[in-house]
Amino acid sequence: MKEMMDFIGIKSIDELFEDIPEEAKCSIDLPPPLQEMNVEEEIKKMMKKNKTFYEMSSFLPILKPHYIPAIVDEIVGRQEFYTSYTPYQAEASQGMLQALFEYQSVVAELTGMEVANSSMYDGATALGEAALMAYRIKRRGGIAIPSCLFEAKKQVLKNYAKGANLKIHEMPCKNGLPELREYNGIDAIYIENPSFYGVIERRGDEITEVASKSDALIIAGVDMLSLAIYNPPEYADIVIGNGYLGNYMNFGGPLLGIFACKRKYIRQMPGRIIGATIDASGKRAFTMTLQTREQHIRRGKATSNICSNEALCAISFLAYIAALGRNGLRKVAMQNKNNAHYMAEQLEKIGFEVPFKDFFNEFVAIPPVDAAKLNKKLLEYGIQNGMLLNNPENSILYGVTEMHGKELIEEAIKKIKVAMEEIE
Repeated sequence: MKEMMDFIGIKSIDELFEDIPEEAKCSIDLPPPLQEMNVEEEIKKMMKKNKTFYEMSSFLPILKPHYIPAIVDEIVGRQEFYTSYTPYQAEASQGMLQALFEYQSVVAELTGMEVANSSMYDGATALGEAALMAYRIKRRGGIAIPSCLFEAKKQVLKNYAKGANLKIHEMPCKNGLPELREYNGIDAIYIENPSFYGVIERRGDEITEVASKSDALIIAGVDMLSLAIYNPPEYADIVIGNGYLGNYMNFGGPLLGIFACKRKYIRQMPGRIIGATIDASGKRAFTMTLQTREQHIRRGKATSNICSNEALCAISFLAYIAALGRNGLRKVAMQNKNNAHYMAEQLEKIGFEVPFKDFFNEFVAIPPVDAAKLNKKLLEYGIQNGMLLNNPENSILYGVTEMHGKELIEEAIKKIKVAMEEIE
Protein backbone atom coordinates (compact mmCIF):
# COMPACT_ATOMS: atom_id res chain seq x y z
CA MET A 1 0.00 0.00 0.00
CA LYS A 2 2.86 2.37 0.87
CA GLU A 3 4.55 1.68 -2.45
CA MET A 4 1.35 2.50 -4.33
CA MET A 5 0.80 5.74 -2.37
CA ASP A 6 4.41 6.79 -2.92
CA PHE A 7 4.05 6.14 -6.64
CA ILE A 8 0.97 8.35 -7.06
CA GLY A 9 2.30 10.97 -4.63
CA ILE A 10 -0.04 10.83 -1.64
CA LYS A 11 0.62 10.32 2.05
CA SER A 12 -2.74 8.84 3.10
CA ILE A 13 -5.75 7.10 1.58
CA ASP A 14 -7.93 10.04 2.65
CA GLU A 15 -6.28 12.21 -0.01
CA LEU A 16 -8.01 10.09 -2.67
CA PHE A 17 -11.36 11.44 -1.46
CA GLU A 18 -10.52 15.14 -1.14
CA ASP A 19 -12.75 16.07 -4.08
CA ILE A 20 -15.85 14.69 -2.34
CA PRO A 21 -17.68 17.35 -0.23
CA GLU A 22 -17.60 16.63 3.50
CA GLU A 23 -21.41 16.62 3.72
CA ALA A 24 -21.53 13.83 1.13
CA LYS A 25 -19.10 11.58 2.95
CA CYS A 26 -20.29 8.87 5.30
CA SER A 27 -18.44 6.45 7.46
CA ILE A 28 -19.32 2.77 7.34
CA ASP A 29 -18.54 0.67 10.36
CA LEU A 30 -17.55 -2.56 8.64
CA PRO A 31 -17.13 -5.79 10.60
CA PRO A 32 -13.75 -7.57 10.59
CA PRO A 33 -12.95 -9.68 7.50
CA LEU A 34 -14.36 -13.20 7.25
CA GLN A 35 -13.69 -16.26 5.14
CA GLU A 36 -15.96 -16.76 2.13
CA MET A 37 -17.92 -19.56 3.82
CA ASN A 38 -18.61 -17.36 6.86
CA VAL A 39 -19.67 -14.42 4.68
CA GLU A 40 -22.17 -16.69 2.90
CA GLU A 41 -23.60 -17.81 6.24
CA GLU A 42 -24.04 -14.18 7.34
CA ILE A 43 -25.80 -13.30 4.09
CA LYS A 44 -28.18 -16.26 4.49
CA LYS A 45 -29.07 -15.02 7.98
CA MET A 46 -29.84 -11.59 6.54
CA MET A 47 -31.95 -13.10 3.75
CA LYS A 48 -34.14 -14.91 6.27
CA LYS A 49 -35.58 -11.52 7.21
CA ASN A 50 -37.09 -11.21 3.72
CA LYS A 51 -40.61 -12.36 2.94
CA THR A 52 -41.72 -13.57 -0.48
CA PHE A 53 -45.20 -12.96 -1.87
CA TYR A 54 -46.09 -16.54 -0.90
CA GLU A 55 -45.14 -15.84 2.71
CA MET A 56 -46.62 -12.33 2.97
CA SER A 57 -49.39 -11.31 0.58
CA SER A 58 -48.68 -7.91 -0.95
CA PHE A 59 -51.16 -5.44 -2.43
CA LEU A 60 -48.59 -2.77 -3.23
CA PRO A 61 -49.07 -1.09 -6.64
CA ILE A 62 -46.55 0.00 -9.30
CA LEU A 63 -44.41 -3.17 -9.12
CA LYS A 64 -46.76 -6.07 -8.53
CA PRO A 65 -46.29 -9.87 -8.53
CA HIS A 66 -46.93 -11.60 -11.85
CA TYR A 67 -46.51 -15.28 -12.53
CA ILE A 68 -43.60 -16.09 -14.84
CA PRO A 69 -43.78 -19.44 -16.68
CA ALA A 70 -40.73 -21.69 -16.25
CA ILE A 71 -40.05 -21.57 -19.99
CA VAL A 72 -39.07 -17.88 -19.68
CA ASP A 73 -36.22 -18.68 -17.28
CA GLU A 74 -35.18 -21.58 -19.50
CA ILE A 75 -34.89 -19.33 -22.55
CA VAL A 76 -33.12 -16.36 -20.94
CA GLY A 77 -30.83 -18.77 -19.08
CA ARG A 78 -29.22 -19.88 -22.35
CA GLN A 79 -25.61 -18.73 -22.57
CA GLU A 80 -26.35 -16.91 -25.86
CA PHE A 81 -28.65 -14.52 -24.01
CA TYR A 82 -27.59 -14.59 -20.38
CA THR A 83 -25.62 -11.36 -20.07
CA SER A 84 -26.58 -7.82 -19.16
CA TYR A 85 -23.84 -6.51 -21.44
CA THR A 86 -24.95 -4.59 -24.51
CA PRO A 87 -23.50 -6.29 -27.60
CA TYR A 88 -22.13 -4.00 -30.30
CA GLN A 89 -22.60 -4.68 -34.00
CA ALA A 90 -19.35 -6.59 -34.46
CA GLU A 91 -20.13 -8.83 -31.48
CA ALA A 92 -23.88 -9.29 -31.79
CA SER A 93 -24.98 -12.69 -32.99
CA GLN A 94 -27.79 -13.05 -35.48
CA GLY A 95 -29.77 -14.82 -32.76
CA MET A 96 -29.56 -11.88 -30.35
CA LEU A 97 -30.32 -9.37 -33.10
CA GLN A 98 -33.33 -11.39 -34.26
CA ALA A 99 -34.63 -11.68 -30.69
CA LEU A 100 -34.37 -7.92 -30.21
CA PHE A 101 -36.02 -7.36 -33.61
CA GLU A 102 -38.90 -9.58 -32.52
CA TYR A 103 -39.06 -7.69 -29.21
CA GLN A 104 -39.41 -4.42 -31.14
CA SER A 105 -42.14 -5.98 -33.29
CA VAL A 106 -44.13 -7.09 -30.23
CA VAL A 107 -43.81 -3.66 -28.61
CA ALA A 108 -44.90 -1.91 -31.80
CA GLU A 109 -47.93 -4.19 -32.13
CA LEU A 110 -49.01 -3.76 -28.50
CA THR A 111 -48.55 0.01 -28.42
CA GLY A 112 -50.02 0.65 -31.88
CA MET A 113 -46.89 2.56 -32.91
CA GLU A 114 -44.96 2.13 -36.15
CA VAL A 115 -41.48 1.74 -34.64
CA ALA A 116 -39.94 0.75 -31.31
CA ASN A 117 -36.37 0.73 -30.03
CA SER A 118 -34.64 -2.21 -28.36
CA SER A 119 -35.42 -0.94 -24.85
CA MET A 120 -34.48 1.73 -22.33
CA TYR A 121 -33.62 1.43 -18.63
CA ASP A 122 -37.14 1.68 -17.18
CA GLY A 123 -40.39 3.64 -17.47
CA ALA A 124 -39.14 6.68 -15.54
CA THR A 125 -36.00 7.20 -17.64
CA ALA A 126 -38.04 6.48 -20.78
CA LEU A 127 -40.22 9.45 -19.80
CA GLY A 128 -37.14 11.63 -19.39
CA GLU A 129 -35.84 10.54 -22.79
CA ALA A 130 -39.27 11.12 -24.37
CA ALA A 131 -39.33 14.68 -22.99
CA LEU A 132 -35.90 15.37 -24.50
CA MET A 133 -36.99 13.80 -27.79
CA ALA A 134 -40.07 16.05 -27.92
CA TYR A 135 -37.84 19.05 -27.24
CA ARG A 136 -35.52 18.11 -30.13
CA ILE A 137 -38.56 18.00 -32.42
CA LYS A 138 -40.43 21.12 -31.22
CA ARG A 139 -37.61 23.22 -29.70
CA ARG A 140 -39.78 25.12 -27.23
CA GLY A 141 -38.64 23.90 -23.81
CA GLY A 142 -41.64 22.66 -21.86
CA ILE A 143 -43.73 19.61 -21.02
CA ALA A 144 -47.12 19.26 -19.32
CA ILE A 145 -47.57 16.32 -16.94
CA PRO A 146 -50.30 15.20 -14.51
CA SER A 147 -49.76 16.52 -10.98
CA CYS A 148 -50.90 13.07 -9.85
CA LEU A 149 -47.81 11.37 -11.24
CA PHE A 150 -45.86 8.82 -9.20
CA GLU A 151 -43.39 10.97 -7.28
CA ALA A 152 -40.35 8.83 -8.10
CA LYS A 153 -41.11 9.15 -11.82
CA LYS A 154 -41.63 12.89 -11.45
CA GLN A 155 -38.23 13.30 -9.77
CA VAL A 156 -36.46 11.42 -12.57
CA LEU A 157 -38.16 13.65 -15.15
CA LYS A 158 -37.06 16.75 -13.23
CA ASN A 159 -33.45 15.54 -13.35
CA TYR A 160 -33.67 15.12 -17.12
CA ALA A 161 -35.41 18.47 -17.55
CA LYS A 162 -32.87 20.39 -15.47
CA GLY A 163 -29.98 19.88 -17.87
CA ALA A 164 -32.07 20.85 -20.90
CA ASN A 165 -33.78 23.78 -19.11
CA LEU A 166 -37.20 22.29 -19.76
CA LYS A 167 -40.09 23.81 -17.85
CA ILE A 168 -42.49 21.30 -16.32
CA HIS A 169 -46.16 22.30 -16.13
CA GLU A 170 -48.34 20.21 -13.82
CA MET A 171 -51.96 19.60 -14.80
CA PRO A 172 -54.17 19.36 -11.68
CA CYS A 173 -56.00 16.06 -11.30
CA LYS A 174 -59.71 15.52 -10.76
CA ASN A 175 -61.58 12.22 -10.50
CA GLY A 176 -58.32 10.33 -10.91
CA LEU A 177 -57.38 11.97 -14.24
CA PRO A 178 -55.51 15.16 -15.21
CA GLU A 179 -57.53 18.20 -16.21
CA LEU A 180 -56.60 18.80 -19.84
CA ARG A 181 -55.71 22.37 -20.75
CA GLU A 182 -53.87 24.29 -23.44
CA TYR A 183 -50.31 25.51 -22.86
CA ASN A 184 -48.13 27.90 -24.80
CA GLY A 185 -44.54 27.03 -25.51
CA ILE A 186 -44.59 23.33 -24.66
CA ASP A 187 -43.14 20.45 -26.61
CA ALA A 188 -45.38 17.67 -25.31
CA ILE A 189 -48.27 16.65 -23.10
CA TYR A 190 -47.75 13.49 -21.05
CA ILE A 191 -50.78 11.30 -20.36
CA GLU A 192 -50.80 7.98 -18.49
CA ASN A 193 -53.25 5.17 -19.18
CA PRO A 194 -54.12 3.89 -16.63
CA SER A 195 -53.43 6.97 -14.53
CA PHE A 196 -51.46 6.87 -11.28
CA TYR A 197 -54.79 6.23 -9.53
CA GLY A 198 -55.45 3.28 -11.84
CA VAL A 199 -58.22 5.05 -13.78
CA ILE A 200 -58.60 4.18 -17.48
CA GLU A 201 -58.05 7.13 -19.81
CA ARG A 202 -60.83 7.26 -22.43
CA ARG A 203 -60.54 10.86 -23.69
CA GLY A 204 -58.51 10.19 -26.83
CA ASP A 205 -60.29 12.78 -28.99
CA GLU A 206 -60.13 15.44 -26.28
CA ILE A 207 -56.43 14.79 -25.68
CA THR A 208 -55.74 15.09 -29.42
CA GLU A 209 -57.67 18.36 -29.62
CA VAL A 210 -55.87 19.95 -26.66
CA ALA A 211 -52.46 18.84 -27.96
CA SER A 212 -53.30 20.17 -31.42
CA LYS A 213 -54.25 23.60 -30.02
CA SER A 214 -51.00 23.64 -28.03
CA ASP A 215 -49.12 22.34 -31.10
CA ALA A 216 -47.55 19.76 -28.82
CA LEU A 217 -46.67 16.10 -29.17
CA ILE A 218 -48.53 13.53 -27.08
CA ILE A 219 -46.48 11.17 -24.92
CA ALA A 220 -48.50 8.27 -23.55
CA GLY A 221 -47.39 6.18 -20.59
CA VAL A 222 -49.03 2.76 -20.70
CA ASP A 223 -49.33 -0.46 -18.72
CA MET A 224 -48.23 -3.03 -21.28
CA LEU A 225 -50.46 -5.81 -19.93
CA SER A 226 -53.55 -3.60 -20.12
CA LEU A 227 -52.99 -3.25 -23.87
CA ALA A 228 -54.07 -6.88 -24.26
CA ILE A 229 -57.68 -5.83 -23.53
CA TYR A 230 -57.75 -2.04 -24.04
CA ASN A 231 -57.13 -0.10 -27.24
CA PRO A 232 -53.58 1.23 -27.66
CA PRO A 233 -53.12 5.02 -27.47
CA GLU A 234 -53.32 5.66 -31.20
CA TYR A 235 -53.60 9.37 -30.46
CA ALA A 236 -50.01 9.37 -29.14
CA ASP A 237 -46.82 10.35 -30.93
CA ILE A 238 -44.57 8.58 -28.41
CA VAL A 239 -45.48 5.66 -26.15
CA ILE A 240 -43.46 4.63 -23.10
CA GLY A 241 -43.88 2.23 -20.19
CA ASN A 242 -42.30 -0.25 -17.80
CA GLY A 243 -41.52 -3.61 -19.36
CA TYR A 244 -42.14 -5.67 -16.26
CA LEU A 245 -43.68 -8.70 -18.01
CA GLY A 246 -41.46 -11.77 -17.70
CA ASN A 247 -39.20 -10.02 -15.16
CA TYR A 248 -39.12 -10.60 -11.42
CA MET A 249 -39.81 -7.85 -8.88
CA ASN A 250 -36.44 -8.20 -7.10
CA PHE A 251 -37.08 -5.28 -4.73
CA GLY A 252 -37.79 -2.95 -7.65
CA GLY A 253 -35.98 -4.30 -10.69
CA PRO A 254 -34.19 -4.50 -12.97
CA LEU A 255 -36.87 -3.70 -15.50
CA LEU A 256 -36.72 -2.29 -18.99
CA GLY A 257 -38.16 0.84 -20.51
CA ILE A 258 -40.64 0.53 -23.37
CA PHE A 259 -40.15 3.18 -26.05
CA ALA A 260 -42.10 3.43 -29.32
CA CYS A 261 -43.13 6.25 -31.63
CA LYS A 262 -44.49 7.23 -35.02
CA ARG A 263 -42.16 6.45 -37.91
CA LYS A 264 -41.64 10.10 -38.87
CA TYR A 265 -39.85 10.71 -35.55
CA ILE A 266 -37.56 7.69 -35.77
CA ARG A 267 -34.42 9.79 -36.31
CA GLN A 268 -34.98 11.47 -32.95
CA MET A 269 -35.60 8.25 -31.05
CA PRO A 270 -32.97 7.42 -28.39
CA GLY A 271 -31.31 4.03 -28.01
CA ARG A 272 -30.78 1.41 -30.69
CA ILE A 273 -33.05 0.09 -33.40
CA ILE A 274 -32.58 -3.36 -34.92
CA GLY A 275 -33.63 -3.81 -38.54
CA ALA A 276 -34.09 -6.69 -40.99
CA THR A 277 -32.11 -6.70 -44.23
CA ILE A 278 -30.50 -9.01 -46.80
CA ASP A 279 -26.89 -10.18 -46.50
CA ALA A 280 -24.32 -10.61 -49.28
CA SER A 281 -25.70 -14.09 -50.02
CA GLY A 282 -29.24 -12.83 -50.42
CA LYS A 283 -30.39 -14.33 -47.12
CA ARG A 284 -32.46 -12.54 -44.51
CA ALA A 285 -30.26 -10.95 -41.86
CA PHE A 286 -30.57 -8.58 -38.90
CA THR A 287 -28.49 -5.53 -38.15
CA MET A 288 -28.29 -2.52 -35.87
CA THR A 289 -29.97 -0.05 -38.20
CA LEU A 290 -29.84 3.10 -36.08
CA GLN A 291 -27.40 3.76 -33.24
CA THR A 292 -27.59 7.48 -32.55
CA ARG A 293 -25.22 7.38 -29.58
CA GLU A 294 -22.27 9.68 -29.03
CA GLN A 295 -19.97 6.65 -29.46
CA HIS A 296 -21.20 6.17 -33.01
CA ILE A 297 -21.73 9.72 -34.27
CA ARG A 298 -20.68 13.25 -33.35
CA ARG A 299 -21.78 14.02 -29.81
CA GLY A 300 -23.82 17.05 -30.90
CA LYS A 301 -25.95 14.84 -33.15
CA ALA A 302 -26.52 12.05 -30.61
CA THR A 303 -30.12 11.62 -29.43
CA SER A 304 -29.07 10.19 -26.07
CA ASN A 305 -26.01 9.25 -24.05
CA ILE A 306 -27.65 6.01 -22.91
CA CYS A 307 -24.64 3.70 -22.89
CA SER A 308 -26.36 0.38 -22.32
CA ASN A 309 -29.80 -1.16 -22.46
CA GLU A 310 -31.71 -3.91 -20.75
CA ALA A 311 -31.22 -6.60 -23.39
CA LEU A 312 -31.69 -9.56 -21.04
CA CYS A 313 -34.87 -8.04 -19.57
CA ALA A 314 -36.12 -7.38 -23.11
CA ILE A 315 -35.57 -11.04 -23.99
CA SER A 316 -37.49 -12.03 -20.83
CA PHE A 317 -40.32 -9.72 -21.90
CA LEU A 318 -40.35 -11.27 -25.38
CA ALA A 319 -40.18 -14.85 -24.07
CA TYR A 320 -43.11 -14.20 -21.72
CA ILE A 321 -45.34 -12.80 -24.46
CA ALA A 322 -44.28 -15.50 -26.96
CA ALA A 323 -45.05 -18.22 -24.40
CA LEU A 324 -48.53 -16.85 -23.67
CA GLY A 325 -49.47 -15.74 -27.16
CA ARG A 326 -52.37 -13.39 -27.95
CA ASN A 327 -55.05 -15.36 -26.19
CA GLY A 328 -52.91 -16.18 -23.17
CA LEU A 329 -51.91 -12.54 -22.69
CA ARG A 330 -55.54 -11.47 -22.99
CA LYS A 331 -56.56 -14.11 -20.45
CA VAL A 332 -53.97 -12.92 -17.92
CA ALA A 333 -55.04 -9.30 -18.43
CA MET A 334 -58.68 -10.24 -17.80
CA GLN A 335 -57.67 -12.15 -14.66
CA ASN A 336 -55.92 -8.99 -13.45
CA LYS A 337 -58.96 -6.84 -14.08
CA ASN A 338 -61.46 -9.31 -12.61
CA ASN A 339 -59.40 -9.93 -9.48
CA ALA A 340 -58.92 -6.19 -8.90
CA HIS A 341 -62.63 -5.47 -9.27
CA TYR A 342 -63.49 -8.39 -7.00
CA MET A 343 -61.10 -7.04 -4.37
CA ALA A 344 -62.65 -3.57 -4.64
CA GLU A 345 -66.17 -5.00 -4.25
CA GLN A 346 -65.16 -6.95 -1.16
CA LEU A 347 -63.57 -3.87 0.40
CA GLU A 348 -66.74 -1.88 -0.22
CA LYS A 349 -68.73 -4.53 1.63
CA ILE A 350 -66.68 -3.94 4.80
CA GLY A 351 -66.98 -0.16 4.69
CA PHE A 352 -64.33 1.07 2.25
CA GLU A 353 -65.12 3.75 -0.32
CA VAL A 354 -63.86 3.16 -3.87
CA PRO A 355 -64.07 6.60 -5.54
CA PHE A 356 -62.96 5.66 -9.07
CA LYS A 357 -64.77 2.70 -10.64
CA ASP A 358 -63.18 2.49 -14.11
CA PHE A 359 -59.83 0.80 -13.48
CA PHE A 360 -57.62 -2.07 -14.65
CA ASN A 361 -55.61 -3.72 -11.86
CA GLU A 362 -54.91 -0.79 -9.54
CA PHE A 363 -57.51 1.20 -7.65
CA VAL A 364 -57.94 3.69 -4.83
CA ALA A 365 -59.86 2.68 -1.69
CA ILE A 366 -60.58 4.80 1.38
CA PRO A 367 -60.96 2.80 4.64
CA PRO A 368 -63.37 3.85 7.43
CA VAL A 369 -60.39 3.90 9.84
CA ASP A 370 -56.96 5.54 9.82
CA ALA A 371 -55.17 4.13 6.75
CA ALA A 372 -51.67 4.32 8.24
CA LYS A 373 -52.75 2.48 11.38
CA LEU A 374 -54.53 -0.13 9.26
CA ASN A 375 -51.42 -0.82 7.17
CA LYS A 376 -49.28 -1.13 10.29
CA LYS A 377 -51.74 -3.49 11.96
CA LEU A 378 -51.99 -5.69 8.84
CA LEU A 379 -48.24 -6.35 8.93
CA GLU A 380 -48.91 -8.27 12.14
CA TYR A 381 -51.30 -10.47 10.14
CA GLY A 382 -48.77 -11.12 7.38
CA ILE A 383 -50.24 -8.71 4.83
CA GLN A 384 -48.44 -5.89 3.06
CA ASN A 385 -51.36 -3.60 2.30
CA GLY A 386 -51.49 -1.03 -0.51
CA MET A 387 -49.61 2.26 -0.76
CA LEU A 388 -50.72 5.16 1.43
CA LEU A 389 -51.87 8.31 -0.38
CA ASN A 390 -52.48 11.84 0.86
CA ASN A 391 -54.80 12.72 -1.99
CA PRO A 392 -57.55 11.59 -1.73
CA GLU A 393 -57.09 11.99 2.00
CA ASN A 394 -56.57 8.79 4.02
CA SER A 395 -56.66 6.64 0.90
CA ILE A 396 -54.78 3.52 -0.20
CA LEU A 397 -53.67 2.55 -3.71
CA TYR A 398 -54.08 -1.20 -4.21
CA GLY A 399 -52.38 -3.36 -6.83
CA VAL A 400 -53.98 -6.70 -7.75
CA THR A 401 -52.83 -9.22 -10.37
CA GLU A 402 -53.49 -12.78 -11.53
CA MET A 403 -51.50 -13.89 -8.48
CA HIS A 404 -54.23 -12.58 -6.18
CA GLY A 405 -56.79 -15.35 -6.54
CA LYS A 406 -60.28 -15.28 -5.04
CA GLU A 407 -59.23 -17.38 -2.03
CA LEU A 408 -56.26 -15.11 -1.26
CA ILE A 409 -58.44 -11.99 -1.56
CA GLU A 410 -61.15 -13.38 0.72
CA GLU A 411 -58.58 -14.35 3.33
CA ALA A 412 -57.09 -10.86 3.16
CA ILE A 413 -60.53 -9.26 3.52
CA LYS A 414 -61.15 -11.25 6.70
CA LYS A 415 -57.88 -10.03 8.19
CA ILE A 416 -58.54 -6.45 7.09
CA LYS A 417 -61.93 -6.56 8.79
CA VAL A 418 -60.41 -7.88 12.04
CA ALA A 419 -57.65 -5.28 11.89
CA MET A 420 -60.20 -2.47 11.48
CA GLU A 421 -62.17 -3.72 14.49
CA GLU A 422 -59.00 -3.72 16.60
CA ILE A 423 -58.17 -0.15 15.54
CA GLU A 424 -61.67 1.08 16.41
